[in-house]
Amino acid sequence: MKICIFGAGAIGAYLGAELAKVGVDVSLVARGPHLEAMQMHGVRVIKDDKETVTRVRCTNDPHELGKQDYVIVGLKSHQMSDAAEKMLPLLREDTGVVTAVNGIPYWYFYKHGGHLEGRTLEAVDPGGKQWKLLRPERAIGCIVYPATEVVEPGVIQHIYGNKFPIGEASGERTDRIEKLSEKFTAAGMQAPIQDDIRNELWLKLWGNLSFNPISALTHGTLLDICTDPDTRSVARAMMVEAQNIADRLGIHFRVDVERRINGAQKVGAHKTSMLQDLERGRKMEIAPLITVVQELGRMLDAPTPTIDIVHALICLRAQVVENELK
Repeated sequence: MKICIFGAGAIGAYLGAELAKVGVDVSLVARGPHLEAMQMHGVRVIKDDKETVTRVRCTNDPHELGKQDYVIVGLKSHQMSDAAEKMLPLLREDTGVVTAVNGIPYWYFYKHGGHLEGRTLEAVDPGGKQWKLLRPERAIGCIVYPATEVVEPGVIQHIYGNKFPIGEASGERTDRIEKLSEKFTAAGMQAPIQDDIRNELWLKLWGNLSFNPISALTHGTLLDICTDPDTRSVARAMMVEAQNIADRLGIHFRVDVERRINGAQKVGAHKTSMLQDLERGRKMEIAPLITVVQELGRMLDAPTPTIDIVHALICLRAQVVENELK
């Protein structure tokens, strides 16, 4: 089995190293000092206070790698449209494109049914570029729950978690989804096959939509946000608005709002990915986590007043940071 991790940052390099250990023909597409370090020294993973080094083929040129059985996309969601054309050398007609990205993916309304079937979402797929190039029938949904960090180029610190739920847009248990789950499991991951992967997408998005921008605006950790009555109230209001949208799309949440917030609180003094990006001067994932929920709300005539306020604030915060870095 040939698997390319396209965008081998913290999660992608960690996952690639673990899959390579169980005999998968893995390649990593990365860039910069991180790529150079992995090419020279292998992928160094620190997990449970032990360091392992795994040699994996690494490049910044997908043309070198040939056609793949699966391409696991480990990019930030807002990077996918710009990268879609670069992935084409890796794709056969039947290559699975595993969207291990945050937020709503480009293929969301493929095999969805109803009046929104086949719609693209401008916030995450401007002009439908991913839909046209990567194609929705190739897509496999994947939710990333582990936390990892690049502590120095080529060195990945595993913080917690090993769960990667996966699923077809149609909900079918296809041969390709079962084979992928088997490989993840062999590599020590949990990769349960979901009958409706969209439920799992929304469960994670529910938290990212609220905790991430509040964290970036306040510099508070998950523990701070969830234990402060005022910020907890803001997060709850955003989540209720999102749940109203999700309900209209047929989504079932297996936990209620309070339990979801309490789950985030138990993670403790953890900085969200959006706050980490802000602190490092990187572009924040605003569109796939917040703007897209606004877009869905407009489609369904569902009001999002609290989301709209927080969206305006985090967009201005991003603009101020961008101006400061110029």
